Amino acid sequence: MSGYKRMRQLHQKQLLGLENKLKAEMDEHQLKLDKELDAQRTGFSAELDKLARKNQAVLEKEVKAALAEEKKFQQQILGQQKKELNCLLDSQKRQYRHRKELLKEELSENQSTPKREKQEWLIQQKEVMQQLMAEEEAGLLRRQRQYYDLQGRQYKRKMLLARHNLEQDLLREELNKKQIQKDLECAMLLRHHESTQELEFRQLGSVQRTRAELIRTQHQTELTNQMEYNKRREDELRQKHAVEVRQQPKSLKSKEVQIKRQFQETCKIQTRQYKALRNHLLETTPRSEHKLVLKRLKDEQTRKLAILAEQYDHSVNDMLSTQALRLDETQEAEQQALRLLLQQELELLNAYQSKIKIHTDGTHDREAQELEARVALRRALLEQRIEEEMVALQLILEIQGQSHILKLFNVESLLLTLCLNPCFAVQLRENLSTVPCCCDDGDQQEAL
Repeated sequence: MSGYKRMRQLHQKQLLGLENKLKAEMDEHQLKLDKELDAQRTGFSAELDKLARKNQAVLEKEVKAALAEEKKFQQQILGQQKKELNCLLDSQKRQYRHRKELLKEELSENQSTPKREKQEWLIQQKEVMQQLMAEEEAGLLRRQRQYYDLQGRQYKRKMLLARHNLEQDLLREELNKKQIQKDLECAMLLRHHESTQELEFRQLGSVQRTRAELIRTQHQTELTNQMEYNKRREDELRQKHAVEVRQQPKSLKSKEVQIKRQFQETCKIQTRQYKALRNHLLETTPRSEHKLVLKRLKDEQTRKLAILAEQYDHSVNDMLSTQALRLDETQEAEQQALRLLLQQELELLNAYQSKIKIHTDGTHDREAQELEARVALRRALLEQRIEEEMVALQLILEIQGQSHILKLFNVESLLLTLCLNPCFAVQLRENLSTVPCCCDDGDQQEAL
């Protein structure tokens, strides 16, 4: 039994050692996967930072170039308007001189008008001409300012749209990069899940096979011990019966001597009785009959002694046969009882081992089902997290911020036209309609 206990302790130690080894293997596997995922994310982050710096440099360069173009465009408009103003002033000077000459000729033809009145009328006409010239110049400056503002806002809108398109392209490039990286990360996570799942099932199979093998070895040892115990009990019983058989002649001899002694005592008593009877008959019978009486008495004594001897032989034979049969029956009963007891113990052992095996198989099935449930849940949570991250990434694709800026710019431009004459409002509306907007048709109609 001490060897059996040592075997059980060794099996428990072996199973615990295997579980610790597999746990260390799983920890090492998980650490390796974490390092691989961290390395990938670090590389992705570096790539995104590099792309963001490049796009920022491109955007700054484009903004700088756009400002230079806007300034050049403004200078062109201002130069053209300056030429228009100079032309107007030159034309006004020529018209003023021509009108002045005409007025002088008209005054010179009218000799009846006093000179003072002529001077006053001439001064009045000059003031009217100067006022008209000033109004014409102011009108031109006002129209030029309106044109400058409208052309400036139209050009700014064009530049804003170009900048917005560039930002969209750059942002789309970054988002596409993020999408590719997210796809690669999700593929790695799924690959890690499959690798971990495979390792978990392999480890579970190793533990269950080891446990089943240890239980099989334990049951085989228990059966071997039980069979050895049965054989030992049967050998002990056979030895006991052999001793009883060897000791039986002594017992029978003692009983035979006892019967013989009883027979001898009976013979002695009978002899004394015959002697007494002979003496009595000799005393009571005539002397002539003594010989006949003695002969008849002798025959009777011999007959009875023969009967006693026969009874003695019968008693001895009966005792011998009875004792031998009784010993055989006792030994056979003991053998049957021992066989029944050992068979019951063996059946109990088989039933116990069968119960242990059924329980072990049930435990293995339950462990496999629980592992499958955990793996399925982990896969579902992983896919849900991947789906949520993909949805969040798609939401980042909302590049409507710049379109709102364009819409606000259009509204401000439209409000500005309300302060101008209708022709400029129509012109602005036509100019805005010819430039595409990144916002949808509803937003464009709302802005216009």
